[in-house]
Amino acid sequence: MRFLLQFYQQLQALRYAVEEINRSSEILPNATLGFYAYDSCATMRNELQGTLWMLTGLSQEIPNYCCRESPPLSAIIGHSKSSFSMLMAHILGLYRFPQISCFSTSSLLSDRTQFPSFFRTVPSDEFQSRGLAQMVLHFKWTWVGLVASNDDYGFEGLKIMKDEITKGGACVAYTVYIATNQDNKNMPDIVQMIKESTANVIIVFSVDVFLFPLLDEMVNQNVTGKQFVASEGWSVSDILNNFSKILSGTIGFAIQSSNIPGFQEYLNSVNPYNTPGTTWSKMFWEEAFNCSFSQPENQTLNLSKTKKTCTGDENLEHVQNGYNDVSTLRSSYNFYTSVYVTAKALDDLSRCQSLDGALPGAKCSDLTNFGPWQLTHYIKNVRVKLRNGREVFFHKDGNPPAVYDIINLQPESNGTLKQVKVGSYDTLNSSGEIFSLDTSSVWWATSNAEIPLSVCSQICSVGFKKVAKKGEPVCCFQCVPCSQGEITNQTDAIECWSCPWDMWPNSARDRCILKPTEFLSYEDPLGIILAATSTLSSMVPIFIFRLFIHYKSTPIVRANNYSVSCILLVSLSFCFLCALAFIGYPQPEKCLLRQAAFGLVFTLCVSCILAKTVIVVFAFMATKPGSSLKKWTTPRVPYMIITICTFIQLTLCIFWLSISPPFPQYNIEAKPGIIVVECNENSPFAFWCMLGYLGLLATVSFTVAFLARRLPDNFNEAKLITFSMLAFLSVWVYFIPASLSAQGKYTVAMEIFAILTSTWALVFCMFLPKCFIILFRPDMNLRENLMVKTGV
Repeated sequence: MRFLLQFYQQLQALRYAVEEINRSSEILPNATLGFYAYDSCATMRNELQGTLWMLTGLSQEIPNYCCRESPPLSAIIGHSKSSFSMLMAHILGLYRFPQISCFSTSSLLSDRTQFPSFFRTVPSDEFQSRGLAQMVLHFKWTWVGLVASNDDYGFEGLKIMKDEITKGGACVAYTVYIATNQDNKNMPDIVQMIKESTANVIIVFSVDVFLFPLLDEMVNQNVTGKQFVASEGWSVSDILNNFSKILSGTIGFAIQSSNIPGFQEYLNSVNPYNTPGTTWSKMFWEEAFNCSFSQPENQTLNLSKTKKTCTGDENLEHVQNGYNDVSTLRSSYNFYTSVYVTAKALDDLSRCQSLDGALPGAKCSDLTNFGPWQLTHYIKNVRVKLRNGREVFFHKDGNPPAVYDIINLQPESNGTLKQVKVGSYDTLNSSGEIFSLDTSSVWWATSNAEIPLSVCSQICSVGFKKVAKKGEPVCCFQCVPCSQGEITNQTDAIECWSCPWDMWPNSARDRCILKPTEFLSYEDPLGIILAATSTLSSMVPIFIFRLFIHYKSTPIVRANNYSVSCILLVSLSFCFLCALAFIGYPQPEKCLLRQAAFGLVFTLCVSCILAKTVIVVFAFMATKPGSSLKKWTTPRVPYMIITICTFIQLTLCIFWLSISPPFPQYNIEAKPGIIVVECNENSPFAFWCMLGYLGLLATVSFTVAFLARRLPDNFNEAKLITFSMLAFLSVWVYFIPASLSAQGKYTVAMEIFAILTSTWALVFCMFLPKCFIILFRPDMNLRENLMVKTGV
């Protein structure tokens, strides 16, 4: 058995506080505090016995009986282990006897129905669990392993922390409980699982003694590169230096450390002959100076004939150990605080402070005679201002404000680990920042400067979103690019955001940029070519028109209805020019008139051809004896046909433009990432009616011309009309599926191409033979040749 120096320091802290209060004129000026110290050796039987002994006031414990008359027992400070404190609290709570623990952190002790008189100067594990979870989320560790001892401390701490981690969006890779009965047969399997896991962060909620078997096995299996997160139960243990290789860089919570002025000198003034508890003081002396007292009755832990003899005059200032090290007073400061809390409550009781029903008749109690439930009431409402500037009080569940130091274990040159405070967790921070941490001063397990990663899946960069993998935790995901038209400008995005209608994602899909607009413009090479072709092509009918005027007296020009041919040539020139209405930015006026103009001009053109065809048929049919068609061979008939056919198309267009006029629109669906500026015909039915009527005229002309192609004449124009209408119809039949498959400006280009091609078909088939005869075969342009019959 080893004498633990830090426990003896805690006893001296209690002594120091008592003596300091007894010297004070502010707290209990007319009373003197005393104390009893009892060592249960951390066994349940001794703990139960000691509790009853304190309540009885005798060396023999007698339940439900107290023979102590004076001085009264004010409060009990203890125990350290939560399970032992629960046992004490169940007994002491029956009498509402105040109990203040400096170590017990289990959240179960916050239940006031079971433990009505339990208080503590150390925060509940509930605060620690939430704080550790917050720290894990702060470092963006979303894939962590949890290790805990299989007792109340581990179970309750891990339960709260697991819930908080899950709420924060992180996931638990595994949960392991370490046996507290030294049965660790499965430890190799546990360490192997930890070694193979992709979780690089291990949160351990345990006390140091239960953690050692796990650390031993990790050393045996050479497990390195894991970042440990420690609970206060083992974060400042002196025995961690044995595992510096794997624990270097550990970060965790520790009970807040504070300074007690004058405590260093007080500790060094202790002497085995002038200190209460002579047996303990001699045991401490032998441990501190590695000596032994020579008296045969001395029963010490280090009795050995080979050691030097203790004189009691040795100087504690010449040794440095865990006893007189006051650089980080944690548990000892809680003992110091507990004494002050008790003394302040006694002082309030003696002064009748905050009486609200606890004392019958609102009378002040005599400090030599009061009930334990009365002091419990004052402890509930106590407020103590300590030397470090903090104010101590208790919440309704008996817990003090939660304050923790964040400790980082950093390696030193001699192979040991140094505890460095790198932050704090303070629920009463005046600035409002409960969690503060200086990340730049942290030494990490894997790298001195960079925060280690612990994720199930790598971070999704901007432009990607997370998609969960089937059957795996939400932290295990795959990164999928944002869909078309969506972006995300943050990493690990859950959803992508749609860009506004006039914007489009950039190549990285992390921001929206303005969509380029597309239309068939005069600056576009395709637009330039089509515009030039349209303009130049329109000159050809004009040239033929002038040629016909020059040769208007020749038989071939007069035989084919000179006036209708001139109208046809003018309309063909306009057919070429109407293509220009489809080029350029779609203005409202342009959209309104371009299809109607196209339909009317082409209707005029086809009507002229139909008129010529009908006249040819009537002229030949009227030559038969007794024919009634002679009256239809007058010059007015062609003009009637042209007027009627064109008027019908004009009526259709007027109805279309009046009821459902076309308009310009921004089409964002035709081509992804591009705004197509186009004309919306508004009524597809009206558009196809217009085009269908035009096709009907052309079909009628083709049919009549086809039937009249064999009429006897040396120059029968019906043949030319047949070919021209066949070419015309072929172009527009091809245009329908082509226009449906084209997108954007190419839809407009297809219609322009159809206009130019069909017009060229008419010009070529109708006038090329005539122009050839006029220019190159004038011998055929004679009346004799025209009157010769070529067949029946």
